[in-house]
Amino acid sequence: MNAPQVDIVVPVRNEERDLAPSIRLLVGYLRSGFPFTARVTIADNGSTDHTWAIADKLGRELPEVRAVRLEQPGRGRALRAIWSRSDAEVLAYMDVDLSTDLNALLPLVAPLVSGHSDLAIGTRLARGSRVIRGPKRELISRCYNALLHAFLGARFSDAQCGFKAIRRERARALLPLTRDTGWFFDTELLVLAERAGLRIHEVPVDWVDDLDSRVDIVATALADLRGMARLGSGLARGSIRVPQLRGASPAAPRTGARAAATELPLQIASFVAVGLASTLAYVLLYLLLRAFMPAQGANVLSLLATAVANTAANRRLTFGISGRRHAARHQAKGLIAFGLGLALTSGSLAMLQAGHHHPGRVLEVSVLVAANLVATVIRFVLFRTWVFGGPRTGSALQVAHRKESVERDHLPGEAFEPHPAATRANPGAAPAARA
Repeated sequence: MNAPQVDIVVPVRNEERDLAPSIRLLVGYLRSGFPFTARVTIADNGSTDHTWAIADKLGRELPEVRAVRLEQPGRGRALRAIWSRSDAEVLAYMDVDLSTDLNALLPLVAPLVSGHSDLAIGTRLARGSRVIRGPKRELISRCYNALLHAFLGARFSDAQCGFKAIRRERARALLPLTRDTGWFFDTELLVLAERAGLRIHEVPVDWVDDLDSRVDIVATALADLRGMARLGSGLARGSIRVPQLRGASPAAPRTGARAAATELPLQIASFVAVGLASTLAYVLLYLLLRAFMPAQGANVLSLLATAVANTAANRRLTFGISGRRHAARHQAKGLIAFGLGLALTSGSLAMLQAGHHHPGRVLEVSVLVAANLVATVIRFVLFRTWVFGGPRTGSALQVAHRKESVERDHLPGEAFEPHPAATRANPGAAPAARA
């Protein structure tokens, strides 16, 4: 077919059981009165069963379907590869299990075809949605989206629903900024779109959990949390800089006080993570040293060692300062902040020993941890306002459409091969290329 208005990508990996029934159902829906020209792209990413053979067969039988084979697994990698090359006006994707009712497809893409919105998502967490799923998945989903709202300042309601669409020109501007190749790709793209000032349209959906889903919930959740930390850290440090796209909503850009208000939670989250690691290291080192020296000496040495490491970690991760420039000055100021912490912990320890002639190790550690928490709050204020002089920005990530922004999606040996039927049907399409 000629360039369609909508390209619906269905990423699959080892889905030989569901692929054919779901694609035939989707094509039947498109033929039954869907008002826009549409193409279904099956993106097989690294299947080891008969999925590719089935996809190949469907591409030959159904004129609306093309099959693409990518050797490397990863839903994000597959979507970025297909969307980067698609000639459709609107780029969409849905999960192969069709957990989302297809009646939501037209409300999803219509605002994008009309130009009313830039990106659209299906949401299971908005009023009007009808969702059938277990309590564990429901709890994980709500907690995840709550974390996005708290630490990344997200305003969309549901980041994980496998039912989304974006206008082609907006995708081309944002895809070079994305890094995730797995399940976090959706969230990353949505956060970047919001920061770019794009208008996001939400569609309440009817959604039924796939009881045969083979997604590892725990592993996926951990990967999402790592992706959130990476994205939040990059945005806070300025190493990820999102352009304000032409024609985007003027209310969305985050500048001035609004940018600072958004950056503060990210810095706090990073500082807390570094602080927890430092506290654990402090406790372990204190207990080790306490075995052969007095409590005060063990406290001083433990606090000094972890304070130096804490200052270095916060300098790089929380405030985005890299390189050796001013490193010595920052450490010197950090040691002054350390002195306040030492005064609090040593004073607390002295008061404990004055009231108890032989306090146990558990009581000692408890008092020191409590004093350290107070010192941590003071240290964060000093770090932000004095030691590092406020937030810094690193090198901006280039957003121009460079050749490597597309090529990095495919590692050496990864093939991107549209089905021959798709090329025959669209003579003007660019030939497939090895990445």
